[in-house]
Amino acid sequence: MKIGYSFWGFLGNGITDTPDGGRSHRRPFIDALLDRGHNIVFLQADRDRLEAGDDLDGKYTFDNGCPDIDVLFLEWRWAITGRNTTTCGTEGHSCDLHRQGQLINRYTVRHRTPTVIWDKDRTLRADSVWRRTAHTAVCEAALAPTPGAHSLLFPVADGLLDSADPAALAARPRDLDLGYVGNQYDRDEPFDRFFAPAATRFEHVVAGKWTNTDRWPHVRFLGRIPFEAAADVYGRSLATVLMLPQRYAAVGQVTQRIFEAVLAGCLPLAPADILFVERFVPDELIVHSSRDVIERLSYLREIAGTQQHADLIAGCVDRLRLFGLSKQIDTLESVLRGLARTTTTERGAA
Repeated sequence: MKIGYSFWGFLGNGITDTPDGGRSHRRPFIDALLDRGHNIVFLQADRDRLEAGDDLDGKYTFDNGCPDIDVLFLEWRWAITGRNTTTCGTEGHSCDLHRQGQLINRYTVRHRTPTVIWDKDRTLRADSVWRRTAHTAVCEAALAPTPGAHSLLFPVADGLLDSADPAALAARPRDLDLGYVGNQYDRDEPFDRFFAPAATRFEHVVAGKWTNTDRWPHVRFLGRIPFEAAADVYGRSLATVLMLPQRYAAVGQVTQRIFEAVLAGCLPLAPADILFVERFVPDELIVHSSRDVIERLSYLREIAGTQQHADLIAGCVDRLRLFGLSKQIDTLESVLRGLARTTTTERGAA
């Protein structure tokens, strides 16, 4: 199929001043679709070239017009006041939402092009018309998606899981007990409950955009770091905490941070209120309170570098197979086949 793919972010390392977490998984996802014989054309601005000066070796095709496509695939964008709701051309404006609207009007509405919406941030309304339109399908990165939606998780390359060496990762020297990479958005509550108390006792860092931090003067905030530097933070850290907005935790949506951490040997401590938490981490890494975090970190310091440590990392790597790239591509291709059948039936009835 020729897939018109709309995303607002980067395929490469991009720039530092961006919240684009999709860089961990977007390019492997795209490359896997290409390997399966699909043709991909990107329909938003080429931010890799325009902002980061990276042409990605000319491997990918971008088109700011309206090319002929078989399927429209949208990494769903939503209104962000003062950023993409302003007038085109004004200072600070990003045109992702306007462009998405243009694509939907042309392809989904006018031409009834099969459309897949990947609601990665859970911002598509539960009563959205696109959830009940025959030639559209909604995917969510959750184990318990909204009724009618499909579960399409953030993918991790199978080869990375196969090559992970838990013993070697456990043996790495780590100067930090606790590290976190990610932005503040809707995470104050789990930060207060799980991270901040432990930060009074253990060596730690927090990397990412955290703008309201006055009530945590003891926490070492680094600010935003380059995308590729996240692996270094995790590589130095014994453990991290999976801090999720409640709208993610309630449906079992864990972000790409889990495989970024685990593949660097950084053990993810997971709050027990994450739905299906036992599918993401071994029981020993499930925490109910700050006291649990402190106790687990003390225990991990004791076993660091031992076989017990390696076994915990191995247990985490094994659970990452839930996110395996080939499994997620199979899911998407199944959705595409279903849309193709529905569209054929619609056109036959017409």
